[in-house]
Amino acid sequence: MTDLLTSIQAALGLPRTPIPFTDRGALPSAFAVTDLACASIAAAAQAVSELIWQQTGNLPAVEVDRRLASFWFSTSIRPIGWQLPPLWDPVAGDYATQDGWIRLHTNAPHHRAAAESVLGACADRAAMAAKVAQWTSTDLEQAVVNAKGCAAEMRSWAQWQKHPQGLAVNAEPLVHFLDSHDESRQPWQGSLAQPLAGIKVLDLTRVLAGPTASRFLAGLGADVLRIDPYTWNEPGVVPDMTLGKRCARLDLQTPADRVVFESLLKDADILLHGYRADALENLGFGVERRRQIAPGLIDVGLNAYGWSGPWQNRRGFDSLVQMSSGIAEAGQRWQQADKPTPLPVQALDHATGYLMAASALRLLTERLNTGHGGSARLSLARTAKLLIEHGPGTGEALRAKDERDQGSCLEQTPWGPAHRLQVPVKISGIPIQWALPATELGSHRPQWT
Repeated sequence: MTDLLTSIQAALGLPRTPIPFTDRGALPSAFAVTDLACASIAAAAQAVSELIWQQTGNLPAVEVDRRLASFWFSTSIRPIGWQLPPLWDPVAGDYATQDGWIRLHTNAPHHRAAAESVLGACADRAAMAAKVAQWTSTDLEQAVVNAKGCAAEMRSWAQWQKHPQGLAVNAEPLVHFLDSHDESRQPWQGSLAQPLAGIKVLDLTRVLAGPTASRFLAGLGADVLRIDPYTWNEPGVVPDMTLGKRCARLDLQTPADRVVFESLLKDADILLHGYRADALENLGFGVERRRQIAPGLIDVGLNAYGWSGPWQNRRGFDSLVQMSSGIAEAGQRWQQADKPTPLPVQALDHATGYLMAASALRLLTERLNTGHGGSARLSLARTAKLLIEHGPGTGEALRAKDERDQGSCLEQTPWGPAHRLQVPVKISGIPIQWALPATELGSHRPQWT
């Protein structure tokens, strides 16, 4: 447990202070998923504590609840009288091939269309399974990727360590910080009640990792504006992930929307992005251009498979990285199952999200001290290495969820009322609370408050 936390603290340049994890038990898994949840959340909270210490001379204590941390890695929202939409497209999932297993990620309509352009139209899983069974894993993975879809062959950790992409990402640091010499000397406008008051976060991330980061920053008082394309939706996770944020839409391919985006970026303190490594560059908003528009910017980027190697520009998601990196194969052996066995939650996403938030907070602390901006790069595949190398978790089960785990406030969402789980971390004297309820994507105008 301490190993995970000290590894993360070292990667973030945080003091190696022990942080208490209260309560007992863990999510059932071949890996220490609950320990990863606690350690990543603890690191984000410790980064807040260090910022407060720098600004006030007071170092707040941090404490993480094991049960609540585990539950937040699944979903934080508890609907009252309505249900969350399904997380997965009907044909998404794992399929047996001629020689092994493959996972197809078809949640986005264009990703499903890509898979069907290779396999033919499939009305249901049975039709898809019959077609996948005619392929080898490697050939089908490559064919779907070539069609701009998302797929991952199941590999073992040993195979991943010999794979060119595994070799590349395993050589990367957990968090790759890059200095910049452009300046933005703005004083801290925060307080203990809202450490990030006055901080504008422009969020270009999707699904879980980046939105987890921006949700945490919003809970500390940041002004978070999420931008999505007009056609994008992710109904299964929006109620959980848009808490505390305003959500707008822009098309960065059209001149008028590009002008709006540049004006938003000019005033942003923190940019979070989860596009593939070359995507912003291809849109004309590469690193140099972003710095030109917003001197002193804190730029935190996420990539699925890492920032070097042959797959650095490959589309990827948590469930695919689990297949590629050996996690699903190890889970299958651990459970003595007849099919791939992923982690019980999308832990790579959630953990990387808290590491992104911690990275942004470390860079902000540095900017308040020196005036210099900076950037950080993280990846799901590198977080996977951290988890795999930590080894197995504990076998003791978590006490089941009950009503006492919920906060007392009623959140009025567009879908109906809901409770949130209690926040899984305590930072003494600092409330983590959200001023805005979860909302639909595109429900706000693209402007700062």
